[in-house]
Amino acid sequence: MMSNSEIARSVRTGGFDTNVHDTGAGAPVLFIHGSGPGVSAWANWRSVLPEFAKTRRVIAPDMAGFGFTERVPGMTYTMEGWLRQALDLLDALNIERTDLVGNSFGGALSLALAIRAPQRVRRLVLMGSVGVPFEITPGLDAVWGYTPSFENMRRIMDVFAYDRTLVTDELAQLRYEASIRPGFQASYAAMFPAPRQRWVDAMTSPEAAIRALPHQTLLVHGRDDQVIPLSTSLTMAQWIARSQLHVFGQCGHWTQIEHNTRFVRLVRDFLDEDL
Repeated sequence: MMSNSEIARSVRTGGFDTNVHDTGAGAPVLFIHGSGPGVSAWANWRSVLPEFAKTRRVIAPDMAGFGFTERVPGMTYTMEGWLRQALDLLDALNIERTDLVGNSFGGALSLALAIRAPQRVRRLVLMGSVGVPFEITPGLDAVWGYTPSFENMRRIMDVFAYDRTLVTDELAQLRYEASIRPGFQASYAAMFPAPRQRWVDAMTSPEAAIRALPHQTLLVHGRDDQVIPLSTSLTMAQWIARSQLHVFGQCGHWTQIEHNTRFVRLVRDFLDEDL
């Protein structure tokens, strides 16, 4: 059942097909997921997409190497490739300008996209975001170094959430099963091999380019995030001229799940300004 809801429409992006959720109507919002094992756009955003789709056109792709986007033999996974995919997707959907919501790895990608093609982005929401220098956390090292087993998935999910009651054995089992679908672990293992600090570094955007960003930007972070430290959002708040920062206490790396209603209200209010 879960796999069916994770598979949406197929859109040609460059040399491969991207699986993308495209629902609702109105001004577009592109949601870019994080980089956990077995992740997909639907797994990451399912608790918020229906709410945003009430008033907006919501677009949530599986980035290359994740979810149900086509896996091309020999494909290498780089920021440049993911950026190209995102721009190809906007072109294919005839979207000239969109709001962007990026989670973690997706935040680094959203930041890079706003720098690369500022005219394609209206407003920017970066949630528990990568994109500035930091020393890799034990939590992120464990997430990127995941090898498939129920126990390992359970351990990683405990790192993601502040409130461990959110992390049921059923959820861990579902995510474990997602991580062992054909092709999933092979592409995941190819993305972030040790030593992993270099992949944090590869996702950073230059400080001068971040400081030059013209976009209104909302930074959202869980105070107790063990995967991406709060310091990354504090740095971005210093560097991005037109930024505001909202920190959720008693919250880990899953802001959109752990503080779901507040997250939706906060982001909707921010995105709906000046529409």
